[in-house]
Amino acid sequence: MSEKVPYMPPPFRSVTPHIVVKDSAAAIDFYKNAFGATERFRMPNPNGKGIMHAEIMIGDSVIMMTEEMVERGCHSPISLKGTPVSLMIYVEDADGAYEQAVAAGAEGRMPPQDMFWGDRFGQVSDPFGHLWSIATHLRDPSPAEIEAGAAAFGQGN
Repeated sequence: MSEKVPYMPPPFRSVTPHIVVKDSAAAIDFYKNAFGATERFRMPNPNGKGIMHAEIMIGDSVIMMTEEMVERGCHSPISLKGTPVSLMIYVEDADGAYEQAVAAGAEGRMPPQDMFWGDRFGQVSDPFGHLWSIATHLRDPSPAEIEAGAAAFGQGN
């Protein structure tokens, strides 16, 4: 009789991002430098073109990645000329993490600032076209405070 295994292997979470990049090996190095990622696994593509599948850890979360393979429908944000998706990272020091990412080669999109929902929040784009939101949770505003803050924020846009 085979041993029952959990439906979700550790350390995975219920939702795991799986991103497509051009030059997976360079992306792994970038994520190590920018976000303190650790590499869990790397499987070279049998065709010799990059990495078929890789996994990194950022904090307590796994991110899977694959090399862009347009012929198989795997397009990177660079090929798509943008992305509608942002990957969110909670860290102890949003300002420090933002500066570290920019120093590693990310493009600063929004320097960290205190936001109405209670986070210190900023955004960077990585060299592979992915958008990263970086935040530190500072406080738990009431629903009324969030609503008022959202209204004021909307006035500025």
